[in-house]
Amino acid sequence: MTEDQPDTPDQLTLRLTTVAHGGHMVSRSPDGRVVFVRHGAPGELVRVRLTDHGEDATFWRADVVEVLESSADRRSQHPWAAADALRAAREGHAPVGGAEFGHLTLGAQRELKRAVVAEQLAHLAGIEWHGQVAAVADESPDGTGWRTRLHLDVTADGTAGMYPHRSNDLVPITDMPLVTDAISACAPWELSVPGAARLDIAAPANGGRPLLHVGLLPRQDPETLCALRARLTAWGSEHGVSVTAQSPGDREIQTWSGEALVRETLEVPGGDALTWRVSPTGFWQIHRAAPRTLVDAVLAAARIKAGETVWDLYSGAGLFTAAAARAVGPRGRVFAVEGSPVTSADARENVAGRENVRVTRGDAARVLTGRDPARRRRGAPRGQRRPAVRAPRPDVVILDPPRSGAAKEVLSAIDGADPHTVVYVACDPAALGRDLGRLSRRGWKVTTVKAFDLYPNTHHVEAVAVLRRNDAT
Repeated sequence: MTEDQPDTPDQLTLRLTTVAHGGHMVSRSPDGRVVFVRHGAPGELVRVRLTDHGEDATFWRADVVEVLESSADRRSQHPWAAADALRAAREGHAPVGGAEFGHLTLGAQRELKRAVVAEQLAHLAGIEWHGQVAAVADESPDGTGWRTRLHLDVTADGTAGMYPHRSNDLVPITDMPLVTDAISACAPWELSVPGAARLDIAAPANGGRPLLHVGLLPRQDPETLCALRARLTAWGSEHGVSVTAQSPGDREIQTWSGEALVRETLEVPGGDALTWRVSPTGFWQIHRAAPRTLVDAVLAAARIKAGETVWDLYSGAGLFTAAAARAVGPRGRVFAVEGSPVTSADARENVAGRENVRVTRGDAARVLTGRDPARRRRGAPRGQRRPAVRAPRPDVVILDPPRSGAAKEVLSAIDGADPHTVVYVACDPAALGRDLGRLSRRGWKVTTVKAFDLYPNTHHVEAVAVLRRNDAT
């Protein structure tokens, strides 16, 4: 193909300009329509295949299929062939998702992420940010080997694979270089698993026993299920991997091999290493260095003193809960709120024996506003409810909401509680900008925002923001 090749209904030649939130570069079609393009770089002249280009659409989407004028930041080789857009185009299919920035050097990736964070903070919060996106300790030169969790979907014939961006066509994979060596050694993508809908494998960063969790198809044929269990039990024993399974709508998790959990550990000042159990369907940070990176950043930002009270909202399995409990000491208190039944149960187990910690399961907005429809206690008469949860007044609030950000009611409750410090951990720059803007309009001052590259070769970025009523506090 050449630059003067004529446009077609589904292919265009475009000059890319700036990066946009979500892993796209921005361009315009010949008729002036905005086109969001994946797998490119600012300044490149590229040939793209339109993936979403309805005549009534306000914007179009596209994938790069050929580079006519290349950026100096483009790598000579993508670290993961299955996610290489140019190679996929030559082979006549779409690249799988999960490494949409892999065609660029790590330095270029971090600059794009920096630009996105700065743009979202300026646009949504009115904050002029001049920070950088920091690499984590011991990162590999090509940004591979960091994922301690991997999700694979399964075709009807039992083949495991991943989806291209915004596609329903599952692509079998033969490797996944972003995962840790422990997951690579297991090679879960090589499994044939008729009867399964998805596979989730977790390999704790401390080198402990990995766990494969099998999401089963509904209404499973007993013979197929029996054969799958026998095959995966043998596989788990061979590879030193625990295996669990769960049917849709079934609360109970079946343990087929090993333990129905993984254990994560972390050295935190003030005592022995902290330990967390994480259930097969529970949440834990994906990057092997994320717990260390984020706990260090949060504790440094929070300035927690012995005897203080801390709220840990959207607490997950209790990563920050346990660290904060150690920081406040026996005279302090930690009040944690987590909505997931599985993950909140993990959190309660992880702080068991700590009398100064309370973990509450429930929607954070409902818990903090007193509107939580408290469940009937198991075995209690119908109509008998648990007493309403009363949150203690906090000195420090830590929140790590999902990608969609914190609910407005949560931000209002934080503001009304009047802590001296709020530490907001965010995995989405747009949600972060929106929520910092809302708190800023209530009189909070954003003192620092630090960004971390906890998702190399992808467009995702993690940030830790600190807010105080008075910067001198």
